[in-house]
Amino acid sequence: MKIPILDLRPEVESLWEDLNRAVQEVLRSGRFVLGPNVQAFEEEVAAYMGVKHAIGMNSGTDALLIALRAAGIGPGDEVIT
Repeated sequence: MKIPILDLRPEVESLWEDLNRAVQEVLRSGRFVLGPNVQAFEEEVAAYMGVKHAIGMNSGTDALLIALRAAGIGPGDEVIT
């Protein structure tokens, strides 16, 4: 049985110009971390979510680790998934 994989091309095609422009801007600036684009992204996410702050993370793993620390969970604590 062949299971189709989600095809994101139609979505990407509709956003291609904006995505291309944003990537070029970041590459030209040389600021991949803590630059103005990251700050703008965080502000837009916070506004969209209706929260005061949003913080961009390097990866999903980093996001989970920071969330666990913020919840007071540390070494030796049991986390049931």
